[in-house]
Amino acid sequence: MSTTTTNSSEPIGYRELIRGNRNFRLLWFGQIISLLGDWFNFVASASLIAILTQSGFAVGSLFVVRMLAPFFISPIAGVVADRYNRKNILIITDLTRAVAAFGFLFVRSADHVWLLYVLTALQLGISGFFFPTRNAILPDIVSSQGLGAANALGSATWSVMLAVGAAIGGIVSGAWGIYPAFVIDGLTFLLSAAFIIPIKLDAKPAPAASDKTMGAAVTEYLDGLRYLGRHTDTLVVALHKAASALVMGSGSQVAMVVIAKDIFVIGEGGGISLGLMLGMGGIGTGIGPIIARHFTGDRDRPLRYAIILGYLMGAVGLAIVAPMIQFGWVLLGVTLRGIGGGIIWVFSTQLLLQLAPNSVRGRVFSTDYALFTLMSAIGSAAAGGALDASLSLPAIFWWMAGLTVIPAVLWAAWLGDRTEHET
Repeated sequence: MSTTTTNSSEPIGYRELIRGNRNFRLLWFGQIISLLGDWFNFVASASLIAILTQSGFAVGSLFVVRMLAPFFISPIAGVVADRYNRKNILIITDLTRAVAAFGFLFVRSADHVWLLYVLTALQLGISGFFFPTRNAILPDIVSSQGLGAANALGSATWSVMLAVGAAIGGIVSGAWGIYPAFVIDGLTFLLSAAFIIPIKLDAKPAPAASDKTMGAAVTEYLDGLRYLGRHTDTLVVALHKAASALVMGSGSQVAMVVIAKDIFVIGEGGGISLGLMLGMGGIGTGIGPIIARHFTGDRDRPLRYAIILGYLMGAVGLAIVAPMIQFGWVLLGVTLRGIGGGIIWVFSTQLLLQLAPNSVRGRVFSTDYALFTLMSAIGSAAAGGALDASLSLPAIFWWMAGLTVIPAVLWAAWLGDRTEHET
């Protein structure tokens, strides 16, 4: 295993990690490429279904499918990530997602909307294997001193590629049509697999993985749930992405599709304005954790308290979007919401990396991802239903801003109770 060597327990910096750890560098390059295509696909499929159906519920349903598919896969994905070679899982998922991405080219009319849903379910279901496995593989290729930098850099890359991919995807679909974005998406998965193939991975699956029966798989998954049941603090940390998605993440993305299509329309079907909103949100998601980590480091207590700040910043961002006065204010609001959401995502992931042992890490992250996708689906369905019920966009954003304060208060109470028991 190629990891950065150091004679000190001091954390490794971003530049040192990238230059000194070939395995992480290859994984990171693959992530950059595949995420670029992901956001091309996101913008293109959302714009396409809005154009074909003219229905807020249909757009919301697309988000539901995007989230429910990995939710149903996650129990299997966690067992697979703890049983088998994690590098091979990443390669196979990339190749399979490439095939699914090219299938979007066959969606040409309203009669083909069902195919768009099926392909979305297939592609995102396969992603349900990819993302927990990628999180679980980090400690296999990165030393403990570099783990915080690797997690923050990986999450920041997700955000930067959201900004770049969504913006470019919006420009491509708005200026040249939607279908070229699907072609680019498929090609990026192939390039990502090419980067992952040379990674040298020495870590072995847990010993229990020698039993390959379905009964053993069920037992292993239940063992993972029992682990979370016995370690309540780890479970609570694993709820943060889900809470964030429910109150301020997925619903705001559904609403942004309608903002782009009906209010601030730039490009074909509002593709450019949607890309700009997603892009600014991505910038916020990227810079927020990097700046906050400068003050918190990878220390447990500061990471936990910074999550409260993440929720509050998200609430402020949603409140700024709500009046819909000018597109510039909307972009500022989605940027602040992105900063808050990014802090919650990165810091909760870092806490899980520090809390979960290798033997159950894949199942912990698959449960974390399953909860996130389930709440994303519920949030998307709620937003889509609210739009079709003629609830105004400002009202939806005001509701989300108020609800976002609730998990901040609950988490603060949990930390206070935890501190009291420690003292």
